[in-house]
Amino acid sequence: MHKIQSFFENQAFGVCTRLGEKLGISICSIRLFFIYSSFLTFGSPIIVYLSLAFIINMRKHLRRNSHPSVWEF
Repeated sequence: MHKIQSFFENQAFGVCTRLGEKLGISICSIRLFFIYSSFLTFGSPIIVYLSLAFIINMRKHLRRNSHPSVWEF
């Protein structure tokens, strides 16, 4: 079960994990919130989830390129 969970965390952008760490809330409760609210509101939290994933990936990209190595000059 732990292998499956880590696979989905790595493939699903880590948005719930990041939010859980920042807010100090259980990761499982954040995932359940996204799932239940998606069913109740016909998928609108999916847009929020994807926008957060985009922001997280852009931050990683910007951090990686802000410190060039010696070989990139």
